[in-house]
Amino acid sequence: MRTTSARSSATASGQRVLILSAGVGSGHNSAAAAVQQACAARGDIAEVQVLDVLQVSSVLYRAMLGKGYFVLVEDLPWLVEWGYDISNPPFRRRGPIDPWTRVNASPVVSAIKRFRPTAVICTHFLPAQLLASLILRGVVDAKTAVVTTDYDFQGLSLSGAFHKIFVAREEGRVELMALGLPPDRVAATGIPITTQPNPPPVRDTTKPPMLLISAGATGGDYAFSVVRQTLHMRSAFTATIVCGHNDALRQRIEALVPSAGDRYRVLGFTTEMPQLLQQADLFVGKPGGLSASECMAAGLPMVLVNPIPGQEVRNGDYLMEQGAAVRCNAAATIGWKIDEVLREPGRLQLMQAAARRTGRPDAAADVLSELLGAPSRPLVVSRAAQRTILAASEQRFVATDLTGPSSLVRLVDRASGSTVALLQEEELVDLEKRYATTDGDLVLRPGRASLVLRWEERRLLRAMLRGDDALPVRSEGPRTPFRDRPR
Repeated sequence: MRTTSARSSATASGQRVLILSAGVGSGHNSAAAAVQQACAARGDIAEVQVLDVLQVSSVLYRAMLGKGYFVLVEDLPWLVEWGYDISNPPFRRRGPIDPWTRVNASPVVSAIKRFRPTAVICTHFLPAQLLASLILRGVVDAKTAVVTTDYDFQGLSLSGAFHKIFVAREEGRVELMALGLPPDRVAATGIPITTQPNPPPVRDTTKPPMLLISAGATGGDYAFSVVRQTLHMRSAFTATIVCGHNDALRQRIEALVPSAGDRYRVLGFTTEMPQLLQQADLFVGKPGGLSASECMAAGLPMVLVNPIPGQEVRNGDYLMEQGAAVRCNAAATIGWKIDEVLREPGRLQLMQAAARRTGRPDAAADVLSELLGAPSRPLVVSRAAQRTILAASEQRFVATDLTGPSSLVRLVDRASGSTVALLQEEELVDLEKRYATTDGDLVLRPGRASLVLRWEERRLLRAMLRGDDALPVRSEGPRTPFRDRPR
């Protein structure tokens, strides 16, 4: 997917926003489309381009990451959960991008150079990791954001260089700050979703509740069991069933429901999902990050079925914690579970109110505002600091509580007050030997690190300085030998 929209020549000098996604499921591309929509509402953006990085990769790479994921979800869900857990610790993977990924990333790098963005927003960890390497190599000089698309933060989204990282909820922000990330680089905005031009219709409380049963874009067969169970429900209701691209599923459900008269409406893939979300009273389906966010923004509570192990199970936990969802773990009790929600006086209304409180309909606009207003220098995390964060996470320590040579310290740009680097304390001691001035300042300069022995220092300086001759900074941390002195 590559889409471009340009403004008139009057705004030719405005921002050039590149949105990078990856078509592993529909959620990442949906979030990218939401940010693109938010760009159209701003007058300071001259041009926007959306690029699905898998679409310009090799067929084999695309099949392995895209189609391969759904094969695992369908046939080996325990392996998906294992993969999620094993990749969740922050900075478990450090160092250069592997050669296979680098080769497949070449068209993406070329597209970035051609477009010359002033801002890049990544809705998947693959382009986020690529952008980090480009920032550290001095290839990209654009503000870069990482946008997460599930309610729980996943460690793969944390890269070694970025300007802002956007998480779905406040707990994720607290988690990242506990890892050592500075508050000025993390924001809890919600998950970007597209907005509707018209206000939602007022639900008619005199009519039976409407169920929206979704099989997802690919049409999961679990929807057939859901519909079959609703045939045994005692409550009054109507139901719209969306079967996605699975025509065989749609035909099976159509053959199942004729005896119920006009109670059921069966659809295939539809572009009217936003309108259906606004009209429904209760959603039945999987808790994907985007689906859940759209439901919450519409004030639509959820009955969760067949969640993907890992991220969707965690999404469901959060929604249930908020009182906006219930989960059904057995196919034989789905109808009973829905019936319980509908029959208990006031329960559906309480869940709808909880969903409205949880919803963040303005997330896409907030992401844009936060990024475009962010400091121009990125935050870089040294590999030594990454090791500290990973070790603390694996030992269930809060990284910000650590002291001693491996503890974390921050370098703060004196001019802007923004954090530009996260280092180990012993790295700071080393920097002081070359960059401390006689009056107690620390002024970073290019060209003072040994070409061979200071490779890590050189790449960090390149990202922080951004071509400047000098950068005055102060250090902040639990026990740093270099202290900011009054002038």
